[in-house]
Amino acid sequence: MKTTSFLFIAIVFTIPFSFAETIEVGQFNQEVAETYTTRDGLPSNQINCIAVTDEGVVYAGTNKGIAIYKDGEWSLLENLRLMMEGDAIVHAIDIRDGQVLAAVRNRLYFFSINETGDILQDFAMDGEDYSEVAIPLIDKFGKSFAYAAKLNGLIKTDVSDTPRDSYTYTSVGDGVIESVAINEAGSVAYGGADGLYFISKTDKQAQLLFPSDNQGRSWAPRDVRAVDFDQSGNLWFASPQGVGRWDGEDWSLFEGKDGLPYNDFTCMDASNDDVWFGTQKGAIYYDGDEFHYRQGLRWLPGDEVNDVAVDQDGNAWFATKAGVGVIRRVPMTLAQKAAYYENEVEQYIKRTEYGYLSEVHLENPGDRSKIIYSDSDNDGLWTSMYGAGECYAYAATKDPDAKRRAQEAFEALRFLSVAPDQGVIEQQPGYVARTVLPTTEPDPNKRHGHTIEGQQEHRDNQDALWKVYTPRWVKTKDGKYWYKTDTSSDELDGHYFFYPLYYDLVADTEAEKERVREVVRNLTDHLLRNNFRLIDHDGAPARWSDYSPEALNTEHFWYNERGLKSLSMLAYLAVAEHITGDETYGDAARELMEKHNYDTNAMVTKIQFGVGSGNQSDDEMAVMCYYNLIKYTNDPVLREEMAYSFYKYWTLEQPEMNPFFNFAFAASAARNPHYKNPWGEYTLKPWDGWLEDSVATLTGFPLDRVNWPLQNSHRLDIMRLMRQAEVDPYDEPGRDRGLRVNGKVLPIENRHFNHWNTDPYSLNYGGNGRTLASGAVYLLPYYMGLYYGYVK
Repeated sequence: MKTTSFLFIAIVFTIPFSFAETIEVGQFNQEVAETYTTRDGLPSNQINCIAVTDEGVVYAGTNKGIAIYKDGEWSLLENLRLMMEGDAIVHAIDIRDGQVLAAVRNRLYFFSINETGDILQDFAMDGEDYSEVAIPLIDKFGKSFAYAAKLNGLIKTDVSDTPRDSYTYTSVGDGVIESVAINEAGSVAYGGADGLYFISKTDKQAQLLFPSDNQGRSWAPRDVRAVDFDQSGNLWFASPQGVGRWDGEDWSLFEGKDGLPYNDFTCMDASNDDVWFGTQKGAIYYDGDEFHYRQGLRWLPGDEVNDVAVDQDGNAWFATKAGVGVIRRVPMTLAQKAAYYENEVEQYIKRTEYGYLSEVHLENPGDRSKIIYSDSDNDGLWTSMYGAGECYAYAATKDPDAKRRAQEAFEALRFLSVAPDQGVIEQQPGYVARTVLPTTEPDPNKRHGHTIEGQQEHRDNQDALWKVYTPRWVKTKDGKYWYKTDTSSDELDGHYFFYPLYYDLVADTEAEKERVREVVRNLTDHLLRNNFRLIDHDGAPARWSDYSPEALNTEHFWYNERGLKSLSMLAYLAVAEHITGDETYGDAARELMEKHNYDTNAMVTKIQFGVGSGNQSDDEMAVMCYYNLIKYTNDPVLREEMAYSFYKYWTLEQPEMNPFFNFAFAASAARNPHYKNPWGEYTLKPWDGWLEDSVATLTGFPLDRVNWPLQNSHRLDIMRLMRQAEVDPYDEPGRDRGLRVNGKVLPIENRHFNHWNTDPYSLNYGGNGRTLASGAVYLLPYYMGLYYGYVK
């Protein structure tokens, strides 16, 4: 039996600071989409129907005849096309045991093909605009019966004898038949405008079916778009009312509240273990437990699916107006997926000799042949998170390549601290830059947003606290690089997240460890020297890097940042004390708590309006800082308080199925699994299902990290966020946001994001296929889960 993944549960008791819980993930079926058009040999991109043989030979009915896909190549059945009248528009096609039945305008063709593609026999029957054909059925007596839908009637003909010009015609009412199917027993089902009909092999009489289930639902379906029998003999139908399955006695009915994503159906194939449906806007498959939605250019050449056929390996082939699509099932492991992303990062993503990570741009949609590199404001953060993943990778696998990649990430981040010391403008020691840009590129200070006029415009229209100064980019003394100033708290959170992991898990010589100590000491001393602020070359603190007590506790504009920045600074000081061994940093933390209540501030890290509210960038930053503070603080009371604070925070994030957030919380809560207060003791363990959700996201990550547009707001299995989340001031008015009816965000297969700072409650994702995101967003949680033993 084919399934989307094979998950084996095992219990592990030896993982330090981790819950004794793990999922062993064997091979799973990774979905990979491909598209075929006239450039690949198809006679037309208008594909009306499709069928596939047991041997994997694909037949596509087009507006210019029938094309066949065999041995990796498409070709046109030219001699059959010459037999057809007019322009050979093929409406429907089906296959059984090497025999092909095709409806071409107002004629039926029945033929079989030998290995060379020659037509061995032909059969044509005149009629009137056949809308659908059924699989030719060969019974135990060797007779082969074909069915076809003709307006509001059903044609049955014996195609095993000659002459083949006789048939029976059954009128079935006023409505046009839209789909016909035959099972192994010879029973026939058909659906159309009037409803769903079933003709058993024994009684010969058409029975109008009225499905009803044990939940009190009773349907009289109309406009039945698709019917089929699965391998177990169950009858399936699809209509605007929903989807139904009948085992001959009992019905199972599915609609939006049952997880059915959409209901504007066009076709179906239930011949494999997974049932596939085509719709006017994407494709759906049912794996026996859940429905899965595939829409957009990530998955299909075009959204309007005219027909679907599933081969013996579970690959689904689609006929669309924009060509033939196939979603293949490729056996893969999590480690193999990681290797794929690692290769893409090395080949396409890394920028400059230091290998900074962000996303890159493509000259043509989906085409990786020409990469356009550019800097981002958060290169330091993304490189830090990538490097953190490599630290976990090396600790878990001892792979020398992982160590090399972690070392390269450290040198890249270290250079962001070194470059300002070597700039043409004097900068305080310990300052860390956002990113760097080779001076072979155009002067970035001439970009509109970086000119004085552009900065003033940003301050006046978007951010009243925005700094206006020049230059924002400073040259290094050797003239090789510009480094970018006005470094944000995002960058500092990333640096402090990476350095202790590199120090603990990778740096195995005293010389390596001392290089880490130097960077962390210089940066932290800069913050202490300047009253917990990062100071730019203009003598003022960076816009988002003011952690001073005066700003956080007394200035109105910082009230929303008070909790997060207090948490961040306490985490920075805990990391600095851990790496350097200098108690000065612990003393500074105690002063911030005793005199300025930073620990109390950090108990309420996020001012929020419920699930789905707030800023996802802040969530990402908070998770890194919670993890560090709980792991490295020497204060047991603070650790307990922060574990409880993290638990409250995680309960808001739990619906997001985010493996990084889940693993970071599980590892942190394991150090303080209980919280005590005067009223009792409470468990801080993550809720049941957290690990399964994490693995579902890891296995579901699409290999294709291109920003194809995706739409989900029309789905039936969606519920909008509650009103208080929708009025969050961080939210953009009118934006479609929501959850699935199961209380969780959309599966990762239906979303696109470059980094974990993207709003996971968004339902629609714009894109043009010209941005390639890094696979580091997968690598960090995968390697982290591997290190802690959550995944094996």
